[in-house]
Amino acid sequence: MSGSREEPNVDPPGSDQPDELRPALTLLDATMINVGTMVASAIFIVPAVIARNFSGTFPTILVWIAGALVSLCGALCVAELGAAMPKAGGQYVYLGRAYGSIWGYLYGWGSSVIINPASIAAIGVGFATYLAYFLPIGPVGIKVAAVGSIVALTFLNCFGLKLGAITQDILTVAKIVAAVGIIIICFAAPSGSIANFKPFWPTESWSQLIAPFGVAMVAVLWAYDGWIEITYVGSEIKNPARDMPLSIILSTVLVSLLYIGVALAMTYVLGQPGVARSERVAADATTVVLGTAGATVISAAILLSTLGANNGIIFTAARIPYAMAKRGEFFRWAGKVSPGYAVPVTSLVVQGVWSAMLALSGTYDQLATYVVFVSFLFYGMSCGAVILLRRREPGMPRPYRAWGYPITPLIFIAFALFIVANTIVEQPVESAKGAALLGAGLVFYRLFGWHRSSDRKA
Repeated sequence: MSGSREEPNVDPPGSDQPDELRPALTLLDATMINVGTMVASAIFIVPAVIARNFSGTFPTILVWIAGALVSLCGALCVAELGAAMPKAGGQYVYLGRAYGSIWGYLYGWGSSVIINPASIAAIGVGFATYLAYFLPIGPVGIKVAAVGSIVALTFLNCFGLKLGAITQDILTVAKIVAAVGIIIICFAAPSGSIANFKPFWPTESWSQLIAPFGVAMVAVLWAYDGWIEITYVGSEIKNPARDMPLSIILSTVLVSLLYIGVALAMTYVLGQPGVARSERVAADATTVVLGTAGATVISAAILLSTLGANNGIIFTAARIPYAMAKRGEFFRWAGKVSPGYAVPVTSLVVQGVWSAMLALSGTYDQLATYVVFVSFLFYGMSCGAVILLRRREPGMPRPYRAWGYPITPLIFIAFALFIVANTIVEQPVESAKGAALLGAGLVFYRLFGWHRSSDRKA
């Protein structure tokens, strides 16, 4: 940190450039964007991954609750930054202001060129894979369907903010209904039993649970990831001072309740050992309840979830390169806005093309593995920015202040550091490649003169 020295309340380089995006998002829109992005396919897969780490139900459920609380700590902190700086680009803006333009740029580079396109590609392929349950499309058809879904959602979001938001609202409400429906039918099933929660207490000692609990926490925090999505479209929220923090907190709480409910429901039907053994835990649980129709129900639910998640990412992620371009730290074309629909159409189209290419090539999985752990480094830095900016810029208008400060940011920073360190230890080669990909952005930073914007501002 820079200490308590007063520094001018300045924005990132080039922030005097006008933001041509129009504020049109309501609290419902903002909440549905976050929920829709957070709930993809993890809710139907991760419960089995978690259960394999423990012999009892208690630590299995506890890790979901702990993950929810940690995610909420991060959400509370980012909500303060979002309400104070409701601008396109989200973390790109916050990190640049708190730590200097180079850190904002590195986040924007990693998110715009690697993490988000790889995520869009991966989710698109996931959507197409489950579409194959209903249509005999084969391996080539899966790639074509993945690209088709990416192109369709990108095309839709080029025609205005509200159309993308309405699509997100509909898809997210549908997936919430599907998740709640699965919880209800599992708990209402005669084949389920409270006895399936046994053994409740693990056979291992508490000291033996520390390592597997840490491993399970990594998986859970990935499942909760996405609560920051609405910050990317901060300048397009009608009442950001109120709705930015509210949407972040509401979405995190709602998704936490859904995840914990689904985990409990599957255990109620299959039992702790059954959940741990299952390769397709959601399908197995609904098959016990509904018979062969269970696989159809889950496949349809995953189709909704993946489609909604991808719409949310496509919708919001294109605003990061737009914000970078407006500040002179990315290609100028990314800052172009459709005059009729007030969306960064060029950024959307290029993002869609690049994501489609990754889906066709199959390299998205490797890219995500290499780089996605870095996102938690930036999450931790964002929580650190709350502390830093409170000390350095006490006069900054803060319509919302993080609950539990400074405990909440410190808790999240600790877990973010754990995830980054754990990934480096467990996947050193992948981590090194991820750092190299991120560092490659610095070459462009110098080559295209983007660093000069920072130099001029300094």
